[in-house]
Amino acid sequence: MNTVGSDGSNLAQGFKPRHVTMLSIAGIIGAGLFVGSGHAIAAAGPATIISYFVAGTLVVLVMRMLGEMAVAHPDTGSFSTYADQAIGRWAGYTIGWLYWWFWVLVIPIEALAAGHVLNAWFPQVDSWIFALLSIVLLAGTNLFSVAKYGEFEFWFAILKVAAILGFISLGFAALMGWLPNREVSGLSTLVDEYGGFAPKGWSAVIGAFITVMFSFIGTEAVTIAASESSDPSRNIAKATRSVIWRISTFYILSIFVIISVVPWNDPQLAVVGSYQRALEIMNIPNAAFMVDFVVLVAVASCMNSSIYIASRMMYSLAKRGDAPAMLKNTSKVGVPRAAVFGSTLIGAAIAILNYFAPKGVFEFLLASSGAIALLVYMVIAISQLRMRRRLERENAELKFRMWLFPWLTWAVIIFIAGALSVMMYTEEHRAEVTATLSLAIFISFLGIVTTRGHQRAVGVRSVG
Repeated sequence: MNTVGSDGSNLAQGFKPRHVTMLSIAGIIGAGLFVGSGHAIAAAGPATIISYFVAGTLVVLVMRMLGEMAVAHPDTGSFSTYADQAIGRWAGYTIGWLYWWFWVLVIPIEALAAGHVLNAWFPQVDSWIFALLSIVLLAGTNLFSVAKYGEFEFWFAILKVAAILGFISLGFAALMGWLPNREVSGLSTLVDEYGGFAPKGWSAVIGAFITVMFSFIGTEAVTIAASESSDPSRNIAKATRSVIWRISTFYILSIFVIISVVPWNDPQLAVVGSYQRALEIMNIPNAAFMVDFVVLVAVASCMNSSIYIASRMMYSLAKRGDAPAMLKNTSKVGVPRAAVFGSTLIGAAIAILNYFAPKGVFEFLLASSGAIALLVYMVIAISQLRMRRRLERENAELKFRMWLFPWLTWAVIIFIAGALSVMMYTEEHRAEVTATLSLAIFISFLGIVTTRGHQRAVGVRSVG
């Protein structure tokens, strides 16, 4: 492990290649897949798989663009730093704080899910106590060293991957008739029964896409983590290349199995979650307990990663002068503990707020993060469009390139702009995009004011 610099503000390079590999896999496997996919399928029917395919394709393209920039210039701030360099300091400031806010909100969301599962097992203890304890315990794994965090996340990822592969295998065995005394409806549910492939029309498929995008965010976090490894460029390139098979295996195949086994209009689908309902229909014993255990591992992993990602983004903002200077200080083992404490405390406060404040407050906070994933991807695409030209002017060697530049980059930008427009038009998503855009405008205003303040301060010092 590399030692920390004398200024006490450098991160250690404690991630091993296997840590980065599993982190890149774990980043897209959360409760959104195991439970949330049931809501998307119930809303759009079998055609939900189109939503997952489109969202997965978008993520693959965005990761390719981000990979090009990250391999050329690995940085803990990742796309926030690249936006700073390619668009302007206000853009890096805005997207950095928006991304931090998203992951700070994920902390209580996952903690509440963990509290719900544990309360079902131990009803004598209130779920909010379990939620708070889970935040405290996982914050601890982030305070020791990045290697310790990486080891925890490595084994969390192993368990999640094993659960998904086991589920896919069981599903295909059931569809092929290889499981004794277990009959499932099969592929006929996709096109022939219960209203056909798109029973609620294609507008519902577009709505499901918005829901699905929430599940995919996190893939890009590997470029943040890789900067704390011994060979960032190589690890980023490797993780980015593998994103296609990861999405294909963990999401597309899983959803295919679910919609082939479970009728989309099954009343229990959105109640118990897609994985549990599929296992129940396949008559797998103890399905509820198995899924609860996997969900508990998944939410613990996501919470662990949320604290890590939020703290590293806050650290990066502080390094660039866009957050309080104390947040860039690191411990002897290279951990930004002030940033970890700050992010965790706010996440814990929001979790408590959910129980003791009016319900509308928590819902408003959640709505403010609804479209952040799309905004982040839009900024990545614009940054790559401008950064490529800058790198070419500098005659930099691009070891990792975006496909069909600039046409695919422009296609992503236009597609995301269209998706945001559809969200504004659709009643059930209008509040999310409005809240997110309002927050983005407010943070952008702060970023512009902060940037001008820095420029004036630099001008005064230069004159002096």
